[in-house]
Amino acid sequence: MQPEIQKALKILKEGGLILYPTDTVWGIGCDATNPEAVKKVYQLKQREDSKALICLVADDRMLKKYVKQIPEAALNIIDITDKPTTIIYDDAQNLASNLIAEDGTIAIRIPNDDFCYWLSRKFNGAIVSTSANISGKPTPKSFKEIAPEVLKGVDYVVNLHREKVCDKPSSIIKLSNNGLVKIIRE
Repeated sequence: MQPEIQKALKILKEGGLILYPTDTVWGIGCDATNPEAVKKVYQLKQREDSKALICLVADDRMLKKYVKQIPEAALNIIDITDKPTTIIYDDAQNLASNLIAEDGTIAIRIPNDDFCYWLSRKFNGAIVSTSANISGKPTPKSFKEIAPEVLKGVDYVVNLHREKVCDKPSSIIKLSNNGLVKIIRE
């Protein structure tokens, strides 16, 4: 796993795109603080940049770098959930402006996956994680279902877990600072 982390880190630091296995589905990733890299993700996915993307961070400590105020409920959800859960937070900070939604929110997940954890930890920052498909097309459930244009559009394809089948993206919950909780995707 370490050689793959090193190769992916090099690409992330250079502003490139990686294709990598996450705790849910195969993802297209980049440095979440680099607006040019984020722009490349939108272009590859042929997606409007008004539709925000998800980021991965290694842990609670790293989460605090990107969210001004973390609701207490978020830490409870992170601790007790047994399935991948992405939380949308108010007041994003220290991220590429084209990654943050128009209302100032950001979707972040702390993955329960060794590769994603160590990649984010060694990168010391948030990494974009959006499904490895062209916008509007089905999310690939396995590496072999990823479209050729996506494979050609990234700078590095991580050589791990290519046999893994993922049939479900993460749950998404919006937690507003005013206490409002909204289930976006179960």
